[in-house]
Amino acid sequence: MEIIVEETITVRDCLKIMLEKLGLPGDSWHLRKTDWCYEAGEPLHEEDATLKELMIYSGDTLLLIEGKLPPPGFLKVPIWWYQPHGCAGPWRSHQDQTNGPPPQGGVWGASATQGAPGDTYAEASLSYLGDIEISDDATLAELKSQAMTLPSVSEFFIPSPAFLRAWTVESKRPSRLLRINQQQLREYKLGRRTEICLEPLQKEENLGPQDVLLRIQRRLPGERAYGPPVDLVWDTALGWTASTLQRRVADCCSLPVEKIEIAKYFPEKFEWLPVSSWSQQTTKRKKKKKQENLQGAPYYLKDGDTIGIKNLLVEDDGDFSTDRDDAGKEKQKQLALGGRKSQEVLRGQSSSVVSGAELPGRPQRPEASLSIHVGSFR
Repeated sequence: MEIIVEETITVRDCLKIMLEKLGLPGDSWHLRKTDWCYEAGEPLHEEDATLKELMIYSGDTLLLIEGKLPPPGFLKVPIWWYQPHGCAGPWRSHQDQTNGPPPQGGVWGASATQGAPGDTYAEASLSYLGDIEISDDATLAELKSQAMTLPSVSEFFIPSPAFLRAWTVESKRPSRLLRINQQQLREYKLGRRTEICLEPLQKEENLGPQDVLLRIQRRLPGERAYGPPVDLVWDTALGWTASTLQRRVADCCSLPVEKIEIAKYFPEKFEWLPVSSWSQQTTKRKKKKKQENLQGAPYYLKDGDTIGIKNLLVEDDGDFSTDRDDAGKEKQKQLALGGRKSQEVLRGQSSSVVSGAELPGRPQRPEASLSIHVGSFR
């Protein structure tokens, strides 16, 4: 729908005109800008500002979105429930403890697949719990406390907010770990479109600034599968090196460090990358050695990553993959092949249209010799 308004009109009046044109009742609507790919961008919070002041010009596209914006200084945060597959703990709902159906908003199907060959590290589901409106001056602990008041969360037994771990959500999966409960939300620099997922814990957690939270899974001997995930807190004070990580994993598994092999899992590629120390290289310009750091390429290690563990005492092959990985790669291959075929069909259709059209040929000019004379300027 196109409307013509003056550039000096306010956002509130512009919204009112749009609602009248469309015949939509109520005031639970707001306007958003569109980004460069015409998707929903930042909302127009300053309702008393004019379109000219917000640099909205003729031809720009505004989206009419249902939902009232929170007041200035407040965030409207969608809350999700996240539970890794194969985990169980005291947070189970009262209905689940009696083997009844899972409550709305809970994710309990993962516990039934515990130990399933090749599928124990499958992505856990995110279940939507609801939205909360909270000040950006509030702390992370206050956000957890307010989230616990949602009706879906009340179905579960959560002793206190300290038994909840908070992550930001990106691409429908946990992304950044929010670790300090007493830190204000504004210090986390959460955008107005940030979503949070809560993960239940078996005990209280207090991670330090140099602690990294990893999910470790031991490979089952003789099978292309892994056991259930276990949380591992790795103190990186001694460095982000492969050797320190291997020692930490070996201590957790009660195995000699030389008898284990570890690899990081990349779920988007269905690939495992063995973690090992590499020889330090020198650059030609600065003649400085590159420091080994698992935060950089090719591992890009971060909170929440999955680390596979192989016991070399029972198996010494270098394969970390599973049947699920093979199926995932084959599916990606088929999707890529289908995309190429569709592009080839489009190219064939466009070329047939061009060849079928009667286009005047470009006249060719006769060839002519060209001589160049360079003068002397001495």
